[in-house]
Amino acid sequence: MKTSFSSTLSPANDDDAVLHHRLARFNRMRLSPHFIDDNWRTAIVEEAGCRLMEGTFIERERVAVQPVLHNLAATADSFIAWFEALRQTGPGQGDVLFPFLAETATRDQVRWFLTQEVAGEAGFEDLVALTQVKFPVRPKLELARNYWDEMGRGQEKGMHGPMLGRLAQDLDLNPAPETTVWEALALANLMAGLAANRRYAYQSIGALGVIELTAPTRAGHVAAGLKRLGVPAKSRLYFELHAVLDVRHSESWIREVLHPLIVADPRTMRPIAEGAMMRLAAGLRCFDRYRQEFGLVVAQAQRCAHVA
Repeated sequence: MKTSFSSTLSPANDDDAVLHHRLARFNRMRLSPHFIDDNWRTAIVEEAGCRLMEGTFIERERVAVQPVLHNLAATADSFIAWFEALRQTGPGQGDVLFPFLAETATRDQVRWFLTQEVAGEAGFEDLVALTQVKFPVRPKLELARNYWDEMGRGQEKGMHGPMLGRLAQDLDLNPAPETTVWEALALANLMAGLAANRRYAYQSIGALGVIELTAPTRAGHVAAGLKRLGVPAKSRLYFELHAVLDVRHSESWIREVLHPLIVADPRTMRPIAEGAMMRLAAGLRCFDRYRQEFGLVVAQAQRCAHVA
């Protein structure tokens, strides 16, 4: 049975922008090193309030994906087949936004898109590092290998985060939460919230895994658009690398992380699936917003993915 999935998880309003700008500030504070001061008690109280808001947001997102998970696979092998199929059938896959970026978008349009993406970047390596805590040996080792690749295998010039930063610098982008659409901030807030809270550890595994699964095609389109616009190869490297490397990362994630976890405890299937669908739905919500910016009209049928 197939169920259509729309990215409209909740009606958009001004409250969404207020919430996600506040959570973005909270995540910058929470994940950044800082010094002890005399106000640490007050900071803990304020953090508790933000974490309650974060939990309410994540639970709303989690509840929204339940209808497409009612016939979830019952065995490890069937679950893996379902997960791998998300590459074609998941929300946002094959979105017209990316061929547009590759073939038609102007330099200013690509710069606007990248500004949103850079501002909403949660830092994949940090998310992996937060997620891997206390996981079993085999998944933990794969997460470590993934982290090592993200860190350029110990070479600064190969680190993925700074590669994206160099692209932003070369294109004279000025990413800032204050000028970022709330949908992009919501995506980053979702990923940070899943990784930073151990009750969502398995959801984080699913969300990170589905990024590796689905990123290569999108990255390839963006790289093609940058090349078409004359952006030098060294500046395109972040997207060209992920168009290739994430294929291998995805295969390893499925083999070394998902499959062993599910075999050891089938209860992990549902939260992993929830995380994958939450991440894809949040991504589709961004694509919808970006297409609005570019005036791309897409029929409702094209906005919905079909998930077995």
